[in-house]
Amino acid sequence: MNKPLKTRAARAATVRTPGATYRPQRILVVDDDTGILQLGTEELIRHGYQVDAAEDHTAGWKAIQTYTYDLLITDLDMPRLSGLKLVKRLRDEHLALRIILTSGIMTPQELNRNPWFHLSGALLKPVSPDQLLQTVQAALRASDGAREQIAPPPDRQSQPSASRLRL
Repeated sequence: MNKPLKTRAARAATVRTPGATYRPQRILVVDDDTGILQLGTEELIRHGYQVDAAEDHTAGWKAIQTYTYDLLITDLDMPRLSGLKLVKRLRDEHLALRIILTSGIMTPQELNRNPWFHLSGALLKPVSPDQLLQTVQAALRASDGAREQIAPPPDRQSQPSASRLRL
């Protein structure tokens, strides 16, 4: 798949201050399980987030190169490019995009043992809608979601960063 699957536009149910501009927070969800992908995106849209979905990390990486996201939710176990490799690639590019990693095989404690991942959260599948929403809200509250520069993983600092993909 060459580009992320577009979900219907989020209709934020929020009170808007006159004169203030409202921009829903934008989330990219990457998962090869289309059922989980659909349920996750629908739940986030229902709560006012703008959501893009990608069925693999190749499409997810291209979306990250094209759009600005406040948060990435990605599955750990994916064909071709695992969730950990995607996180590593983001960190090699010095992007401090907030990331929630989901897994059916590793516990959140195991995922958090690598502090250089700079994960904003980790969830064990199956994930309930309440767990997903609480973890997303906590990750987005932790900062304004802005992209910032961070140091790459310790063993990769001297290597050149990966080249950018073009759509």
